[in-house]
Amino acid sequence: MSDLVDQKISNLLGLAQRAGKIISGEFPVEKAVRAGKVKLILLAQDSSDGTKKNFSDMAQFYNITLHYVLSKQCLGRCIGKDYRAVIALNDNGFIEHLLKLINADDKK
Repeated sequence: MSDLVDQKISNLLGLAQRAGKIISGEFPVEKAVRAGKVKLILLAQDSSDGTKKNFSDMAQFYNITLHYVLSKQCLGRCIGKDYRAVIALNDNGFIEHLLKLINADDKK
């Protein structure tokens, strides 16, 4: 992804965190997915292969959209936390805007 799109994604995730629409960390995200509270999963591009496989399988099983974005350090920093390999969103407005950013960058 381009630096500009990465920055826009970071800013949007920061807003979503302040609005309380983000679940972060492997265990809390997994628990929320199983409870049906997640609509989008974002995985850090530098996550371990095991983490990628675990959440990819889970997203496929529960029919949840999954995208790889940013690094673990950047993903955590934009939501005011330490390193984060995975975060999930449960708000349609933020999800729609994020997907527009991700898909627009993919078309380039």
